[in-house]
Amino acid sequence: MKVMNRSVCMIIGVGPGNGIAFANRFSKEGYSVALCARDVQRVEALSKDISNSYVFKYDVTEAECHKKVFNEVKETLGPISVLIYNAGSGDFKNIDETSLESFQNAWEVNTKGLFLSVKEVVQDMREQDSGNIVVIGATASWRGAAFTAPFASAKAAQRSLAQSMSKHLGRENIHVSYVIIDGVIGSEKARKRMKDKDDSFFMKADDIAESVYFLTRQPKSAWTFELDLRPFGEKW
Repeated sequence: MKVMNRSVCMIIGVGPGNGIAFANRFSKEGYSVALCARDVQRVEALSKDISNSYVFKYDVTEAECHKKVFNEVKETLGPISVLIYNAGSGDFKNIDETSLESFQNAWEVNTKGLFLSVKEVVQDMREQDSGNIVVIGATASWRGAAFTAPFASAKAAQRSLAQSMSKHLGRENIHVSYVIIDGVIGSEKARKRMKDKDDSFFMKADDIAESVYFLTRQPKSAWTFELDLRPFGEKW
């Protein structure tokens, strides 16, 4: 089945927090939304009430998977105009505790996956003479804490790659932006783990999605590269 009468937003890394909130926000604006994740059944359950959403199995650590999935999305929905890279992973360990496998996996998901995804989508955007690539990052991208050796190093590489792409692709009317999430998303799991925290401590995924959508609507005379988001009570 082909559905090609809408703009297409592809979200890589979809779960019950930010990913599904992004899907809901862009669906409400009339986009066809491609939801990409390893756990297809879980995402299908989450997306059942989101109109014009389509689920694709996608493991960003598998290099041969990228071209296949992007072709499937394009053949089903049409050319991609918005790419949101929300895939992220990394152990929170110091240099003594972490392993080479953990270090490598963090880089595979956060940086290599972004690299391969953009390599696949950029031609679509060039042919449309416009596009938006939004990368979901973290405070660790510019501050390596003692216990974030794998995660922070991967996020720092991801941010640097995004900045390089922004400078290069911006000349072709392709807006690359990086969103730093400085806080804890108020998922059910997080709230159970942090029962002593009140509502103001947590970030709301729907509010983050609103900011991400805003980035894709900016006029090119005033583009944002980096946007850092935090709850109003966060100390920084």
